[in-house]
Amino acid sequence: MRFKKRTRVVVAMSGGVDSSVAAALLKRKGYDVIGISMKLWPKEDCGFHRLTSCCSLESISDARLVSEKLRIPFYVLDLHEDFKREVIDYFTKEYLDGRTPNPCILCNEKIKFGILLKKAKELGAEFIATGHYAKVGFDRRAKRYILEEGKDKRKDQSYALFSLTQDQLSKTLLPLGALTKDSVRKFAKRNGLPVHSKIDSQEICFVQSDYAEYLKKEFKDKIKPGPIVDQKGDLLGMHKGTPFYTIGQRGGLGIAHSHALYVTHIDKEKNTLIVGPKEARYRKRILVSGLNWMIIPEAKRFNADVKIRSQHKKASGELRVLNGSLEILFEKAQESPAPGQAAVFYKRGKLLGGGWISNTVE
Repeated sequence: MRFKKRTRVVVAMSGGVDSSVAAALLKRKGYDVIGISMKLWPKEDCGFHRLTSCCSLESISDARLVSEKLRIPFYVLDLHEDFKREVIDYFTKEYLDGRTPNPCILCNEKIKFGILLKKAKELGAEFIATGHYAKVGFDRRAKRYILEEGKDKRKDQSYALFSLTQDQLSKTLLPLGALTKDSVRKFAKRNGLPVHSKIDSQEICFVQSDYAEYLKKEFKDKIKPGPIVDQKGDLLGMHKGTPFYTIGQRGGLGIAHSHALYVTHIDKEKNTLIVGPKEARYRKRILVSGLNWMIIPEAKRFNADVKIRSQHKKASGELRVLNGSLEILFEKAQESPAPGQAAVFYKRGKLLGGGWISNTVE
């Protein structure tokens, strides 16, 4: 009697409840599941970061326990050199250039769905799976793979996956896309997964104080104090170095003033912070480059909903396709769009594409 070979899938296991349930669901559906955790740092404390539960040795241990519970093979991949090259170097360069990076998006594209996917293929796997709250679909009219928002709108993570390629999407399974966070926790508890009550990890592996200390240590010759000026150009104080600030920031400016002031612009060339009142943070027009389309637009102008941060409520706007870039004109001015962050475009729950904010216009 011949047995049908089961489809093999590698699950990126963080040691949290989401990826653990993703692995359990896939095994229940009959997949040949392999769990893999990624070791992204050379040691637990390198003076740069504070590891959250998605990266720490404790998390790897939790992922191993879950794999034992599910009776699936489990491996740990040391990818700290790749992570340094693809994510940390990008992260630090963006801050040194006066921009606000989003390392989670690069980590997804380059590490989880890049290097890990390549390793999965070497293990004979046809797919890679994660615990992201989003859906992979296929647009028959466009004949392209797309992303859709997850059922749990509070937890939707499609924004952080906008840069995935067609090849990556075609090999991606997202088992939690049709579930809510509450139902995931209930499933984990009901099935005796040891991480069912574990708190969610931070989305980002870098914490403000940690990367600031790292920049001070590694790039002290490139970081210089400079002026803080108001909208008129009048000197208000001195900053400690532009990499330590971001658009919309209020605290840590060291300025005594009659009303609250916020960072509205970072002039890297002049090493200057420009600050203003709350209303000065708003922008109605942004420019976006480095585009990645799920569905290639047929028109040069069209309307869509846009997210400019992971927790940003989508805002309606007109998208104008330029030569290799995009201009977005919002119906209502948006608070603190920051160069270096991603702008992601949606229509009726489908992710059309996205790119990186290169400039903002009042």
